[in-house]
Amino acid sequence: MRRDETSTDHHSQYLATATEALTPEGRKRVDEILEELVQAGGSHEAVLRFARVREGEADAGLSGAGSGPEPGDSLSSEELDVLTVGFKQIRDQERLDDVANWANAVLALLQDERERRR
Repeated sequence: MRRDETSTDHHSQYLATATEALTPEGRKRVDEILEELVQAGGSHEAVLRFARVREGEADAGLSGAGSGPEPGDSLSSEELDVLTVGFKQIRDQERLDDVANWANAVLALLQDERERRR
């Protein structure tokens, strides 16, 4: 199954909308989450770059503001799996609605990458 470009555009727009909707408290929480991801990423350079891109976007309040690769540029299947599990936990357990919505938007991008690889 090939990734539908309309779906990809939709999910990119979803992330942009979710990122722009982050409150100051939500941005702070996203920064904390991504810092934890950086620390946990350890030797996984692709995971670190992924976290830095998302952090740049959250800091700017605009998707696409971070520089670096998108998920599929260098993440292994195992790294995609780990990120997916982590962002599902964030989405399901986060007390701030805007942060949970942001995590769900990131999950949509990760799913796009998974489908693109099929």
